[in-house]
Amino acid sequence: MQPRNMSMSGVVDLAAVKAAQEAKAKAEQARAESARQGGGGAVSPSSLVIDVDEAGFERDVLQRSAEVPVVIDFWAEWCEPCKQLSPLLEALAAEYNGRFVLAKIDVDANQMLMQQFGVQGIPAVFAVVAGQALPLFQGAAPAEQIRGTLDQLIQVAEERFGLTGITVDPDAEGSAPVVEAPAGPHDALLEAAVQALDAGDLPGAVQAYENVLNDDPGNTEAKLGLGQAELLLRVQGLDPQKVRQDAADRPSDVAAQIAAADLDLVGGHVADAFGRLVDTVKVTAGEDRDAARVRLLELFEVVGSDDPRVTTGRAALARVLF
Repeated sequence: MQPRNMSMSGVVDLAAVKAAQEAKAKAEQARAESARQGGGGAVSPSSLVIDVDEAGFERDVLQRSAEVPVVIDFWAEWCEPCKQLSPLLEALAAEYNGRFVLAKIDVDANQMLMQQFGVQGIPAVFAVVAGQALPLFQGAAPAEQIRGTLDQLIQVAEERFGLTGITVDPDAEGSAPVVEAPAGPHDALLEAAVQALDAGDLPGAVQAYENVLNDDPGNTEAKLGLGQAELLLRVQGLDPQKVRQDAADRPSDVAAQIAAADLDLVGGHVADAFGRLVDTVKVTAGEDRDAARVRLLELFEVVGSDDPRVTTGRAALARVLF
């Protein structure tokens, strides 16, 4: 969930002279073929963001990447950071106005694509340029940081492969006037919390969500956001390798297992996080057992009660408790 170091190292690897020349030639050939068939005209704004599945991947991503860089957003409904990042990427697709196309891939429905790209956790963002895939970053990140990465991607796509983007016609589709919903009593506080998360100000996000819950204890959005912000705050500064080694060396150490479960969830390994804590509850007693149980319930809240893995986790917890 935390943004990793955002780099264009994949682009550097991609830019080896021979590979670049071959990919550029293929892209030019594909664009020429598209022009002969009457393609390559202006597209509607809605075409800049597309949902992609395994069946349409070759057409919607690989072939399209001969005309324009395709940025891939791997997401899932249960992933809270995805709910922050995906709308931001969609807004940036509109802002860049045809310099790239955003392809959204639901990992739960497209496990094969997730495996082929080597996705270890979500949200994860990749790009395909002239048929060549490269990683961009993993986790949520501030808008300006993402813009910097996109600018590098677009520059490489243009200089190495001759991809200058596609033309967008704002009049290509009719659109109803946007009617904004009336602002709720806590919208400003919730927006402040989201902005704090985007800026990496986790204590500020926690405080903003708590401010909402002080006035409205049942606010679902604030509860979910608070759980996410607190989770990110807990794992901030941890050494993942040390945490996992401690958990492996001390299977009955509740604090070690709780820390490892937090990292599991942050990395998108939901079932592993739940299973680890269920096993810890099973082999402990007293305050230790209660600490593991409470953390597991907190992680259930972060993922969301409508996720089937939470249902499975609750059933597993009930079996070891009763």
